[in-house]
Amino acid sequence: MGEKTLTRMDLSEAVFREVGLSRNESAQLVESMLEHMSDALVRGEQVKISSFGTFSVRDKSARIGRNPKTGEEVPIQPRRVLTFRPSHLMKDRVAEGNRR
Repeated sequence: MGEKTLTRMDLSEAVFREVGLSRNESAQLVESMLEHMSDALVRGEQVKISSFGTFSVRDKSARIGRNPKTGEEVPIQPRRVLTFRPSHLMKDRVAEGNRR
């Protein structure tokens, strides 16, 4: 399977080609959109994109972990983690792509 990564530049190039904005305006639009999404997540809000999925932040409490090498117990600090839950349409689309 080819390992291509979709970058900000790829997104702004797609906006440039498909929407017709200048390259500069396309890059600014993509940056602005990503910044709005990031800001919402920092505030603890969910970001739902229809037919794509939901990004959310989850608070994980402190717990005791274990070093797999030594078996020693290690405290794990509480933290916030970013999660993504794909929509059913996205899951189906990805699964369909695997069959090709």
